[in-house]
Amino acid sequence: MKIIRNGWLVNPATATDEVCDILINGEGRIQEVGKNLQHEGADIIDASGRHVFPGLIDLHVHFRDPGQEWKEDVHTGSDAAAKGGFTTVCCMANTTPVNDSKTVTEYIVNKARAYGKCDVLPFGTITGGMKGETISAMAEMIEAGAIGFSDDGRNVNNSEVMRIALEYASMFGAIMASHSEDPHVGHGGVVHEGRYSSQTGLKGIPDITESLIVARDIELARYTGAPVHFCHVSAGRSIALIRQAKAQGIPVTAEVTPHHLFLNDSAITTFDTNFKMNPPLRSEEDRQACVEGLLDGTLDIIATDHAPHAITDKEKDFDHAAFGVIGLETALPIVLRLYQQQKLSLSALIERLTWKPAQILRRDREIGDLSAGKWADLVIVDLERSTTISTEYFASKSKNSPFIGQTVKGLPVATYFRGNCVYSV
Repeated sequence: MKIIRNGWLVNPATATDEVCDILINGEGRIQEVGKNLQHEGADIIDASGRHVFPGLIDLHVHFRDPGQEWKEDVHTGSDAAAKGGFTTVCCMANTTPVNDSKTVTEYIVNKARAYGKCDVLPFGTITGGMKGETISAMAEMIEAGAIGFSDDGRNVNNSEVMRIALEYASMFGAIMASHSEDPHVGHGGVVHEGRYSSQTGLKGIPDITESLIVARDIELARYTGAPVHFCHVSAGRSIALIRQAKAQGIPVTAEVTPHHLFLNDSAITTFDTNFKMNPPLRSEEDRQACVEGLLDGTLDIIATDHAPHAITDKEKDFDHAAFGVIGLETALPIVLRLYQQQKLSLSALIERLTWKPAQILRRDREIGDLSAGKWADLVIVDLERSTTISTEYFASKSKNSPFIGQTVKGLPVATYFRGNCVYSV
């Protein structure tokens, strides 16, 4: 038994925002939440002066396992998640081989479960081999533990295949996560098409690359009645379309990354390849639209799109460097700036990292909520603790962060998964 004592609990699921204790039983579940809790023989964890949040939930990570374990693997990815305060992460299917089978799904689930640092829920591919031609073996992957389906990294270009996939996946209540990118528009581009692409001479990717497919998949959701979740939304036009779709009752949800909330395409003038990702950093107007979309609920959740790469993948000229940045360890202190800037209440911000993603996952009966009977997945955070991000900060194998050199405030000091401490300072 454990008692988290005198922490300021922020639990959006129950609108709790007060100092209290949490009693955790020997099975890793919360037995009671209240004031001055007592239990003979319980270990006492003093959280005085610190905040306690439900374990963070990330719907979008890349763990590169199987096949590219020198970049990241399930173990080091779990370490990075724990350090960042995440207790549930959903890993994308573009591994080597891709996760389009029961075998790969079981491999990921079993490896994560044996390590025990966080819950790793795999996405299976939408199409076999991520080739965009035929739908994958969805039923067997769901049976093996897949949470949903995505060809993230590639768009499903064939609209009929996407329509059939939506209808089929909805039979299982599975998430369909859309990587919205028309591969023919801005083909070969490496940065956002705009002022800074012209200034640097780097080939641009226009915002319609994203919004064209967002519009298509909204129409498919309307037609089929099957929900669509939009990955890493970056463009103001896409956000406007999603806002309109929600107003019409079309079943869509969307995520935004910390880097699209806090960085814009002016960063590319340094030619630092840690600012190269897909979708690219967009204009300041797009960045502001992302913030506004998060504030008004058009963008439901924050997800990292944690995409590790080896140094050799990034230490190239901008045109040839790999797309992608890591984000698990930096996400919370970066997005806490919205609270520090008084743009979003602490409870509303934490809701977008916990309760709302749990609802999209349809796992809200188990995670994202620190109520009696739920799993004791939680993070203790010191809102005053600060650090300057450096390459030494990361638990990930890779160091390709766009926030290196920035000073942040509000850091996890302990993460508990199923009642066990899996990270502490």
